[in-house]
Amino acid sequence: MDMDIKERIRRSPPPTPKAVGEAASAPGHPRGRKGRVALLPLSIAALVACGVTLLLLAGGSAARRGGQFSGADRTTLSGAGNNDRGGLDQAGPRDGEHETMVSSKVQRDRLIGGLLAPGFDEQSCLSRYQSALYRKESPHLISSYLLERLREHEVLQKKCGPYTESYKKAIEQLKSGQDVMVGDCNFLVWVSYSGLGNRILTIASAFLYAILTNRVLLVDGDKGTADLFCEPFPETSWLLPPDFPIIQFKNFSIGSPESHGNMVKTEAIHSDGSFKGPKPAFLYLHLAHDYDDYDKLFFCEHSQQHLQKIPWLILRSDNYFVPSLFLIPSYQEELTRLFPQKDVVFHHLGRYLFHPTNVVWGLITRYYDSYLARADEKLGIQIRVFDTETGPFQHVLDQVLDCTLKEKLLPEINAQQPIISTGNIRSKVVLITSLNSGYYERIRNMYWEHPTESGEIISFHQPSHEEHQDSDKKMHNMKALAEIYLLSLSDVMVTSAWSTFGYVAQGLSGSKTWLMFKPENRTAPNPPCRQVMSIEPCFHAPPFYDCKTRKGTDTGKLVPHVRHCEDMSWGLKLVDTGEL
Repeated sequence: MDMDIKERIRRSPPPTPKAVGEAASAPGHPRGRKGRVALLPLSIAALVACGVTLLLLAGGSAARRGGQFSGADRTTLSGAGNNDRGGLDQAGPRDGEHETMVSSKVQRDRLIGGLLAPGFDEQSCLSRYQSALYRKESPHLISSYLLERLREHEVLQKKCGPYTESYKKAIEQLKSGQDVMVGDCNFLVWVSYSGLGNRILTIASAFLYAILTNRVLLVDGDKGTADLFCEPFPETSWLLPPDFPIIQFKNFSIGSPESHGNMVKTEAIHSDGSFKGPKPAFLYLHLAHDYDDYDKLFFCEHSQQHLQKIPWLILRSDNYFVPSLFLIPSYQEELTRLFPQKDVVFHHLGRYLFHPTNVVWGLITRYYDSYLARADEKLGIQIRVFDTETGPFQHVLDQVLDCTLKEKLLPEINAQQPIISTGNIRSKVVLITSLNSGYYERIRNMYWEHPTESGEIISFHQPSHEEHQDSDKKMHNMKALAEIYLLSLSDVMVTSAWSTFGYVAQGLSGSKTWLMFKPENRTAPNPPCRQVMSIEPCFHAPPFYDCKTRKGTDTGKLVPHVRHCEDMSWGLKLVDTGEL
């Protein structure tokens, strides 16, 4: 065949906006109707060859090349039968029809079921449309209403984004300082803060809040944001221009006079939402782990009402605060329409927002193609140790092995026989991410020195071992993002408690990981791990306050879809009650 599936996805132009509109509006399924794709000008003989090769690709190699067809309908990919080799002995669509079906699916995969907008320059951000080559098709449906709101928000970002006339006008009003009225263009400025995992989770949280409040999201470019992520919105930038007039915004913190919490505390904002003196042009929202009871009032209905009067909001956070947005009455109906399945918020928003830049995409694809692509199964193990010493620690190694062996994620070794032969050799690749190389080396040596009882061939790989987290270094962050993405391509994952690195990988993958509990007193916990009830990240520092009764309460018991996290008893996470 002249052109394989991988090359076809790379060369296919994205669907026209009309086709995307049809998919978004199709009843009963967000992916809508199949787009019309022209057949390639092939001879009859070439068509037959293409048809046969495509059938073989669909049945055998697609799973090993990123699983891009794993969730597809067999009747589309391999004929009417159930033959895993492509249904060559079954009645199926004619070669030309099959070619059209596969091409149509290629187009839908490029846009992740309509989640992404068409029309970007592919070469400027290869990961945007090539992710379908490496990632399995998501089992989680996207609501047509979410697609509609994303398209609307893209229009807002383009209209009001940096260097537009609307933005320039808003900046001039901001400089005036007082009594600025809200208009068509209102803004949420995200301040770069904390480690990479935290930053990714807070950008997603800020973006959802921007959608709910019809605000333009602008992100602080500090800590290499532009080096890590492509622009997510068409024909505009989400990067805050360097000449932003509030030059001290990076130094805002708890207790700053400009903060919403401090203004409530000092009664500069009255309980009815009115302001003591002139209304400010901006407010600072301190939602980091150290915020106080006044800052936490952000999550109350009455606070949201007076925040709507402020055209500029500046946000600093290291928390995934999405679960508490679901507890604000005025947003509940909108959130239900956006996410009928409650536990896929980060999964959908993360795949929409976070496309690695070409440099990071090169790190990802080179490693994947070299070490991971050809295995029958991929297991990802993320080891995060919250200890002042570097390790490796025996109790952590014990926990990893207890978890993976007990849950049959890794096969047992046979220490008695030097060789175990089998006629059906299955390969499994294990990707380990950790700041320390000691765990990887000891597990790898164990499986090198002894055969597995099952006869499986196990290979182990660890892309980097930086020893210490250094969130201010450009290449450190690039490697971290690459490893998060590589982890998310695993068929099965084991992640560490409390780790936002693991939360992000889990959310992008869309699969429920095996979560290793945090050790206490340097002792491996029993049980060592459990499968999570939800793919959503945990909100580590939620408020415990009932805004209606104005007294403390357990916010993990107010609604059935917001519950306490598996790894942090006081944290909150979204769950899909239909699966519990």
